[in-house]
Amino acid sequence: MTVSTPARAPLEKTPVTIVTGFLGAGKTTLIRHILENAGGRRLALIINEFGDVGVDGEILKSCGVESCPEDNIVELANGCLCCTVADDFIPAIEALLSRPARPDHIIVETSGLALPKPLVKAFDWPPIRSRLTVDGVLAVVDAAAVADGRFADDPERLAAQREEDAAVDHDNPLEEVYEDQLLCADLVILNKADLVDADALSRVAGDIRQAIPRAVKVVEAREGKVDASVMLGIQAAAEDDLGQRPSHHDAEEGHDHDDFDSFVVDLPPVADPAALVARLAEVAAAHDVLRMKGFVEVTGKPMRLLVQGVGQRFRQQYDRAWPQGEPRRGRLVVIGEKGLDRAAIEAALAA
Repeated sequence: MTVSTPARAPLEKTPVTIVTGFLGAGKTTLIRHILENAGGRRLALIINEFGDVGVDGEILKSCGVESCPEDNIVELANGCLCCTVADDFIPAIEALLSRPARPDHIIVETSGLALPKPLVKAFDWPPIRSRLTVDGVLAVVDAAAVADGRFADDPERLAAQREEDAAVDHDNPLEEVYEDQLLCADLVILNKADLVDADALSRVAGDIRQAIPRAVKVVEAREGKVDASVMLGIQAAAEDDLGQRPSHHDAEEGHDHDDFDSFVVDLPPVADPAALVARLAEVAAAHDVLRMKGFVEVTGKPMRLLVQGVGQRFRQQYDRAWPQGEPRRGRLVVIGEKGLDRAAIEAALAA
């Protein structure tokens, strides 16, 4: 069901939806669903990549939907948006608002390692407070990854394990990023619900509700398919209740991602996509890679292969044809915690 939205008066604030979520949770898939079911809204997107290959932007630009023309999609790849608000975000917003066909709604897809609260704080700045409001913060959660224990559902037990094992990092930034994304949310999308059984899904949803000290709706989804009328038009005005959105980093002046590494690997054409994906899964397991995503040329195929992996779980699909004149270049973004053995990973992928 799609719901049409009346045109805004010129002086009304433009609503902004911030889509956050950990690496591989399905943010881009969810946004694509919004674009295809915009209900008459004229949308604009700001996409923040982690790594220098615009995979998410390429996926969304290939939608070809009238609600969000390609020139309304802005990619910011100069670092995490929560760290570069003044340098990147505000100029991008001002450029969108200055266009003759002003967007009815702006969607911001943050990097999978971004903290949403610093970005929400930016909406309290005088240059943009009078023109924009945070309609809602959506936290997209990979139900299967959380159910598999990628993040602890028993903090006390985890703390005890850390004390017993000197090899365990006593300050795990991954959990803090995940928890901060939940704590800032107005709506939690429990995505990939079809990959876990009912008991595990119920447990994950219960843990999330317990972790957030506010009444926040948790919605189950498959392939990011949630009615756009549920996700847009929340009217949370999140910039006005920052105190209700605690963060592990509230006492810090800033936040960076020195705890993570990312790099890009060039991939030669492949004849067997299944064999490639199997090799990627082996590399992810051997080197504790968090996320891989990119495009591949398959020998003899006219279409580009999109490959995305979270841990050892991978999926692949042909997303669009290679346009005439475009270099058929295979590239893969690899993301993990600090200390990734880049040389070993590149050697394994080239084998």
